[in-house]
Amino acid sequence: MKEKLFDSGAKVMEIIWANSPISAKEISLIAAETIGWNKNTTYTVINRLVAQGYIKREEPGFICTPLVPQEQMQKLEAASLVKKLFGGSRKALFSALLEDEPLTEDEINELRKLIDNR
Repeated sequence: MKEKLFDSGAKVMEIIWANSPISAKEISLIAAETIGWNKNTTYTVINRLVAQGYIKREEPGFICTPLVPQEQMQKLEAASLVKKLFGGSRKALFSALLEDEPLTEDEINELRKLIDNR
């Protein structure tokens, strides 16, 4: 991974993670249906992801598989978000998330378990 994953790349990665291994043609069909992209846009994003080291392309069939696990990408993106928007403070992030959205009792208990198990 050399460069930041932008929204367009993240959308394609979601398709790949959910369906891997998957052909570029199948990705473009899913992207057309779910995002409204044309084939050229999808292939441009796929080729950029290959160049950035997020996915590998195999022949025959331009088969795409992720080189970066979804969980790893989520952690990297979350850390970047905390640093960029919250000055590195996870507490500030959680405060912002919890202010406007009421949590169910189950969600509160799950969050407590996550914190207790750290």
